[in-house]
Amino acid sequence: MAPTLYITPASPPLRSVLMAAKTIGLNLDLQQVNLFKEEHKTPQFLKMNPQHSLPTLVDDDGYVLWDSHAIMAYLVSKYATSDSLYPSDIKTRALVDQRLHFDSGVAFRTLTQILRPMIFQGKKNVDQKDVDSAHDVYSFVETFLEGREWIAGDSVTIADFSFISSLTSFNVAVKIEECKYPKLAGYLKRAECLPGYEANKEGLEAFIAIVKPLLK
Repeated sequence: MAPTLYITPASPPLRSVLMAAKTIGLNLDLQQVNLFKEEHKTPQFLKMNPQHSLPTLVDDDGYVLWDSHAIMAYLVSKYATSDSLYPSDIKTRALVDQRLHFDSGVAFRTLTQILRPMIFQGKKNVDQKDVDSAHDVYSFVETFLEGREWIAGDSVTIADFSFISSLTSFNVAVKIEECKYPKLAGYLKRAECLPGYEANKEGLEAFIAIVKPLLK
């Protein structure tokens, strides 16, 4: 029986989990939740996940977990045939964890601060403060990629799935200019060749359909 994943299709965090699952060949039972109808706030869903966040995983033994970073680490640790995506070496894993925390606490948080008012509160533009915040994230990532092919080294890890999903979403609202961020731009081009990238592409198209009409 496949693990169940409660989702909203355009979500960047969801796309990171789907990339991880596709990369390790894991099938998931996807159950769509409509945020605009507040299906994530029903008593049944709140009993499962009091934070009412998506994605939320329910494994085949009833184990419940949310937060995309935690879900990826769990799925790869349990179902992958090697530790390459989430290395067991303590220093390598620590760097992967640092990148995951950066995505959670800085990159995706910034993306949410920019887009939530547009999607849910009717804001119609990205102001200069938002642009500056996005460029702060891009500058950090450009630094992270110095001397590395991928975000935590020369091999793909689950941290890349988080960064790819967040950064391709950022690019919709605040363009990533190759002349300013050559390493970041090259990184995203390499990402398109990854076996699991199609899972990001499909959700990104849904994300663009929501966000593009909100941009002036």
